[in-house]
Amino acid sequence: MFSGIVEALGTVAEIRPEPPGCWLIVRHEKIAAETAVADSISVNGCCLTVVAVEGDTFAFQAGPETLARTNLGELKVGSPVNLERALKVGDRLGGHFVSGHIDGTGRLLERHDEGDWSTFWFELPRALSRQMAPKASIAVDGVSLTIVASEPDRFSVALIPYTLDVTTLGPLQPGDKVNLETDILAKYVQRIDEARLWEDGG
Repeated sequence: MFSGIVEALGTVAEIRPEPPGCWLIVRHEKIAAETAVADSISVNGCCLTVVAVEGDTFAFQAGPETLARTNLGELKVGSPVNLERALKVGDRLGGHFVSGHIDGTGRLLERHDEGDWSTFWFELPRALSRQMAPKASIAVDGVSLTIVASEPDRFSVALIPYTLDVTTLGPLQPGDKVNLETDILAKYVQRIDEARLWEDGG
């Protein structure tokens, strides 16, 4: 479980093919020094298990499902990635509960920059819009954000200068793909609503 508060920007050091998946090797000196094999780390919002630690790098095995359903399959050597280690019991929860299980991907449609501040509009699958509402939470590439406006095929978020500076969201341009995870409570509410049809024989 994560909070959506990005700890650090790592860098993809190597992508090692391992058909049908690959090894994703990330460099960040501080996190590597405090990481052990089997730890869970959110990489662009995707929960991955550390399989090796060496020097200032740590490695993950990403399977074909992960590569196809997230933006991890588009990473290249040198790409920056948002990193967050799993929460410890008793930690402050500064964002919202994030599982690290990506629900789908979206693309940046528009960005409106006003000085150091920005408003982003993302397109997304309509099925995910059912789990979103204004003022609710959304994780975009693992970053906990508050939804400003939510429409059937798109939503907007307002980004403060700090978030733009310390995450991968700052350099995003229209057309770039992002990982999306909707609020966990919204999933259960939707499921309860769907279950009424079962009781009615639908």
